[in-house]
Amino acid sequence: MGLAVLYVLAAYFVGAIPFGYIVARKVKGIDIREHGSGNVGGTNVGRVVGKKAGYTTLALDFFKGFIVVAIAKLLFPISVDAYQVIPVLAGIAAVIGHSRSVFIGFKGGKSVITSTGILLALEPISAILLSALAVTTIKITRYVSVGSMLAAFLLPLSIWLTHKWFFHRPAAASHLILAGFIFVYVIYLHRTNIVRLVRHQENRI
Repeated sequence: MGLAVLYVLAAYFVGAIPFGYIVARKVKGIDIREHGSGNVGGTNVGRVVGKKAGYTTLALDFFKGFIVVAIAKLLFPISVDAYQVIPVLAGIAAVIGHSRSVFIGFKGGKSVITSTGILLALEPISAILLSALAVTTIKITRYVSVGSMLAAFLLPLSIWLTHKWFFHRPAAASHLILAGFIFVYVIYLHRTNIVRLVRHQENRI
């Protein structure tokens, strides 16, 4: 139990590494929070600093989500953690860390890419399908927020259906709880985007 608590805490700090802030500082010497949308995610970094910096941020944010869950699954396998609670809690901690980073005054990004990394480690089929849907939606609408929120909205249903259709067994309750958390949290973090969309003021790519 003590190791599990320490690992979940460590997952928060890994998730809290503000790669967008670091990349923008290194490449352009700026505080990304003072430019563009003020977000430290890859989209804003790409707009302000350049595409290469944006893609680098996206890759690093994705990797930190993936790695905390992948390691948790190795340290706490099904034989030890039958319901995979620790990997799920580690994923939630990383998501919160990314959006509320202790290193930059509890600010952060919208957690979509970090969540995608987490899901690839836990639910790869849903992660791949919803990523494809999000990319397609973004290309059609040119709104990153719309693609992100649509994928988050469909996540619980996607996990439930993939387990029913592909594996012929119910999805783990912990995975569905994680999906519900990500859905609610991502929509919450996009609340200002929703207002801008309604007002036709949202930035397009």
